[in-house]
Amino acid sequence: MSMIDKYNARAEAVNSLLCVGLDSSLERLPEQFLADEHPQFAFNKWIIEQTHEFVAAYKPNIAFYEAQGAQGLIDLQMTMDYLCVEHPDIFTICDAKRADIGSTNEAYVTGIFDAMGFDAITLHPYLGRDALSPFLQRSDKGCIVLCRTSNSGARELQDLQIEGKYLWEVVATQVSQEWNSNDNCMLVVGATYPNEMRVIREIIGDMTLLVPGIGVQGGNVEQTVTAGLNSHNKGLIINSSRGIIFSENPRRSAQELRDGINLHR
Repeated sequence: MSMIDKYNARAEAVNSLLCVGLDSSLERLPEQFLADEHPQFAFNKWIIEQTHEFVAAYKPNIAFYEAQGAQGLIDLQMTMDYLCVEHPDIFTICDAKRADIGSTNEAYVTGIFDAMGFDAITLHPYLGRDALSPFLQRSDKGCIVLCRTSNSGARELQDLQIEGKYLWEVVATQVSQEWNSNDNCMLVVGATYPNEMRVIREIIGDMTLLVPGIGVQGGNVEQTVTAGLNSHNKGLIINSSRGIIFSENPRRSAQELRDGINLHR
């Protein structure tokens, strides 16, 4: 089973395209977790217990764990170990946005895929296919390449034109037609840009999109689903982080977003 097949199987099993971002900033954790020897893991475990029945994927952003040094990385590894044992069918994404020369990427591959056990990773395309080949060659793992990001400053570079096409169009074309020989590529496309998402869907066919920007960043669920679904009524990994994990009731928030997504499928 490929990693994309794993995601699709989980999405079908729980009727969900929802991804919960485990952006567990220590400064925002509820007080009852701070006394734990492993506060970020304790919080993540609780969030997973509250939300897993509605979730197709979890996406820790590695920055919130690196910020705590070795202790944070231990908590992240404990989170991954817990997921691998208790919920092995749930898709896991390391939001690390890696990009470097090939030899350095080989070390990233070993660390994130093999040591930590993630199913997929987010990647920068700027260094090109050759530099990312250690990731792309891993047909057993997912490579999620930044294309049209959700932040307000994305236009500064991503809207630059190359031979009449926006840079994000060029990235979508390159990844879908040239880099995806192992059928393990996906793209990051923000919910805050539904018109661009619609164009990207036309370029890439049924390829899966990781979609940040729902919730705090203001992305619209209906517009995202309408623009982004593929011909199999899937093709989207719709992420919400702070809007779920720091809500008053994470379980209810996850269920409501899952159901809201499905309402428009």
